[in-house]
Amino acid sequence: MTRTVKPITSLTNERVKAIRALDMRKERKETGLFLAEGASILMMARAAGFRPETLVYRAGALETDTQMRLVHTSLEEGAEVLEVSGAVLEKLAAKDNPQTMLGVFKQRWGTMPDLKTLPQKSVWLALEDIRDPGNLGTIIRTADAVGAAGIILVGQCTDPYSREAVRATMGSIFNVPLVAVDRNTFLTWVPRWPGDTVATTLDAREDFRRAAYTSPVLLMMGSEGPGLSTAMAAIATRRVTIPMAGKLDSLNLAVATALVLYHLRGADLRL
Repeated sequence: MTRTVKPITSLTNERVKAIRALDMRKERKETGLFLAEGASILMMARAAGFRPETLVYRAGALETDTQMRLVHTSLEEGAEVLEVSGAVLEKLAAKDNPQTMLGVFKQRWGTMPDLKTLPQKSVWLALEDIRDPGNLGTIIRTADAVGAAGIILVGQCTDPYSREAVRATMGSIFNVPLVAVDRNTFLTWVPRWPGDTVATTLDAREDFRRAAYTSPVLLMMGSEGPGLSTAMAAIATRRVTIPMAGKLDSLNLAVATALVLYHLRGADLRL
């Protein structure tokens, strides 16, 4: 049944409070919801099969065909559509470069890859204890760009559905399968991986560009400071390093992950 647009001007409206509360990880965990901002990002969500639970736009801001189509389609599909004042949107949107439209979506969490049906040339990424949401969002975006099969978040990782992480993905949050597991479950599961499990470590001797990888590949990257834990590095079938020509001994995590992912996927991408 087609719904109607609901106007909201009050900053104390209960729906406004509920949407604003999604900035808190506890609320996102309890509701299973998250926020995404911008008409182009919402169109990417739709293309990936996501439909908003709630669509919010600023009164007087429906200026493009894309924005109007998002509103009309959401209404037809029975979503809640809120037309809010500028003050209300300012409260709901990001402080930096705020958008005039945002959506509330259900989170999607996958399960560990089925090793019996794993495509031969697939690349999966495992991230251990990633703390920075900007790094995680950028890595998700890179994984999307290279066509990685999915990302496994191991241990105490930052929430990929936080506002900062979602924004850094530039819409790729809707395209990349995400799995979350505890470290012990992952360590028990990894030995059955049919190809190479690759660990990037500072003390490795093999240059990541010269290694002969056996597909499918599971690339394991550690947290921003300590890197991979000893237990994670120990289960790798191949340990590689990214050589440094300057005085620093390491790269930003998102940059390092991008380098290795593009190398792993280079042949398939026909770069």
